[in-house]
Amino acid sequence: MTPKQIVNELDRYIVGQFNAKKAVAIALRNRYRRSKLPLADREEITPKNIIMKGPTGVGKTEIARRLAKLVKAPFLKVEATKYTEVGYVGRDVESMVRDLVEVSIRLVKDERYKEVESRAFDRAVERVADLLLKQSKELPEGLTRVAVIDEVSKHNLDQMQVEISVADIPKPVELQAGGGEINIGNIFGDMLPKRTKKRVVTVEEALRILAAEESEKLIDLDSVESEALKRAENDGVIFIDEMDKIAGKSSQNGPDVSREGVQRDILPIVEGCTVSTKYGNIKTDYILFIASGAFHVSKVSDLIPELQGRFPVLVELDSLGVDDFIKILTEPENAITQQYKKLLAVDNIDLSFTDDGIAEIANVAYDQNNTLEDIGARRLQSIMEHIVEDISYDIDEGETKKVVIDRQYVLNNFRTESRNLKKYVL
Repeated sequence: MTPKQIVNELDRYIVGQFNAKKAVAIALRNRYRRSKLPLADREEITPKNIIMKGPTGVGKTEIARRLAKLVKAPFLKVEATKYTEVGYVGRDVESMVRDLVEVSIRLVKDERYKEVESRAFDRAVERVADLLLKQSKELPEGLTRVAVIDEVSKHNLDQMQVEISVADIPKPVELQAGGGEINIGNIFGDMLPKRTKKRVVTVEEALRILAAEESEKLIDLDSVESEALKRAENDGVIFIDEMDKIAGKSSQNGPDVSREGVQRDILPIVEGCTVSTKYGNIKTDYILFIASGAFHVSKVSDLIPELQGRFPVLVELDSLGVDDFIKILTEPENAITQQYKKLLAVDNIDLSFTDDGIAEIANVAYDQNNTLEDIGARRLQSIMEHIVEDISYDIDEGETKKVVIDRQYVLNNFRTESRNLKKYVL
């Protein structure tokens, strides 16, 4: 995809923020350009990491997430505040790379599962049919194996009960609060015999469980891990949110004692290093890092200079205006107005919004963000919940009701002098 096509695709989900979309689109296209170069040249070209600066709720995370989905790249979102300097209780920064590899493993596995889906289902059908022939007394007499297989594959026997053996996977043990987990079974691997347990489930559930088992047998796990590591190294995207919370000088005590240390620990990851994972070593040189933060109290320049230098692209996202709120309420496929229409339709409530009603909701959102905290598009959640509160509560089973949200309805729900939403804001 060209950068313009990428921006057009992002426009389907995120309103405005052209500069941020343009920056990530160029970063994505540069990855494609790099992949077409000779290996010697490819080694020299590293991603140009990005810092997104802007208030909460304006689309920073969504831009990065949608970008990764466009190319089916491994994507991981983390909060910088979860990590601590080495020597303090908390997660170490290398764990973000290991988590990215886990995401990549799941991504590649899902792709391989789809390739063998039909074969795995056929095998599962045969296994379930054999179990039914052995266990069930509900099957008509004289029914052949071929006939049972046909009935199971057509889902005609989905509600029958069948007993199957499933793997008994021990629960992982948490090492410390908020820390890593360890699975005793994984440590000893194949030295311990595989434990199973009996379960009585429906045929429908048995097909799902056994198809997953057969899929595992049909795919080559070594090639999955190799492909996943390669994809995480070359296509991975790590989105580090709340970067502004670790900016600035550390105090000598209290909760902020290690924040500058976290920056120094993040630095080698972003610069490029090798991290060991249970699937093998991974180089971080070509992972794209996108950092974001509101930077209200601290500034981007408060980050240590070495870290600033590893994020050469700075884009500022704009606060949302009235026109932006109107577009957010009406244009996206998953617009919040559509969500409430579908929710209330379950109780036979026909909810509709007039243009002047939408405009007034946008005005309230803009006014609230300017007079209280600016929480971007998240403000619409509070406003909409306030508007439909009485409608959602006052329902009668079986009764059909039509409700029109117009400008007057919105004004009646919000006193112009205060428009207090504190109940709906944490």
